[in-house]
Amino acid sequence: MKLLTEALKKKIPALYTSQEQEGPQKFVCKFFDPCGSWTWYVMEGEEKGSGDWLFYGLVDGHEKEWGYFWLSELESVKGPLGIGIERDIFFENEEIVKYA
Repeated sequence: MKLLTEALKKKIPALYTSQEQEGPQKFVCKFFDPCGSWTWYVMEGEEKGSGDWLFYGLVDGHEKEWGYFWLSELESVKGPLGIGIERDIFFENEEIVKYA
């Protein structure tokens, strides 16, 4: 599965733009481990010089925490069945308040 489509790239706000935004902020997309319990919610992101993307959002793994994560890190993960991280194709922008 392609984790980051061209259409999705256009929807993701640039890094640090939400700091100046008033009102409710939203997650743009969700990645998850189909063989585990880890989930990554993207709030912002941008392409870096290497062609890789750096995201900022909520990581729900051993515990919930806000932080940065790379697209290449998500793409490199292979679970015990050889299945990689997937994008929730049914995910719609959800307000952060639900997860805070």
